[in-house]
Amino acid sequence: MVFIAGQVAQDQNGNLVGRDDFRVQVQQVFENLRAAVEAAGGDFKNVVKLNYYCAESVDPAQIAAVREIRDKYVNTANPPTSTFVVVKRLVRPEWLIEVDAVAVVKK
Repeated sequence: MVFIAGQVAQDQNGNLVGRDDFRVQVQQVFENLRAAVEAAGGDFKNVVKLNYYCAESVDPAQIAAVREIRDKYVNTANPPTSTFVVVKRLVRPEWLIEVDAVAVVKK
């Protein structure tokens, strides 16, 4: 089992991607998740659980973008289980979403 810590909208150099742009931040988060699961020897088919933490400042109408972007990465016929939680804010106020994951990778 691979436990991937919460990923936020930062690039490899630690720079914020998509300031004030929820869709861009979600895209970066999924790219970071992809890179993490690949580093562990797997791919998104191995992800069995996703936990989403979304800042309450995000317009609820934008939340549909999460599924739209997620569906570009996961097996939509058998998607990972998930939990979506709205929180007051994340550690850094410029972060709009954080996602952690669990994957099962066979070695």
